[in-house]
Amino acid sequence: MVRDIGIDLGTANILVFLKDRGIILNEPSLVALDERNGDVIAVGERAYQMVGRTPKEINVHHPLKGGVIADIAVTEQLLELFMQKLNLNSWFSKPDILICTPTNITTVEQKAIIQAAIKCGGRNIYLEEEPKVAAVGVGLDIFSPIGNMVIDIGGGTSDIAVLSMGSTVTSRS
Repeated sequence: MVRDIGIDLGTANILVFLKDRGIILNEPSLVALDERNGDVIAVGERAYQMVGRTPKEINVHHPLKGGVIADIAVTEQLLELFMQKLNLNSWFSKPDILICTPTNITTVEQKAIIQAAIKCGGRNIYLEEEPKVAAVGVGLDIFSPIGNMVIDIGGGTSDIAVLSMGSTVTSRS
């Protein structure tokens, strides 16, 4: 059975949405690493609990900055461990993944997000602007010929967009 997954890679938190179950994960975007060998000690809430309480060789990293991937290797590990924790991948099927992105990310940043999602087990990866996903999430008809202004305030970026007829008319991040 293929599952459809939505992921909001936020600077402060990562949310994972499963089509038939709603939000199934909402944890800090943090990774605790052993700097001696690069091993991941903890992710998410467990890594957050370690902030300020670790020996000098263990550091808690924020692999996302400004809503985009700042450290691709650490972000890949973070996503892989969250997917393992949720036990959504099986060798029978890989999930389709929709990932929310800020409105102004570069092609290089888009490719980094896609690479991380494929590495964590995604089959088809789709990127969509955060304001558009937020509008659909609150029930706005983004395909109508009426302009809808959406403001998405996040931990690292805030996006403002005017949406009409399924497209972003204008946006700022």
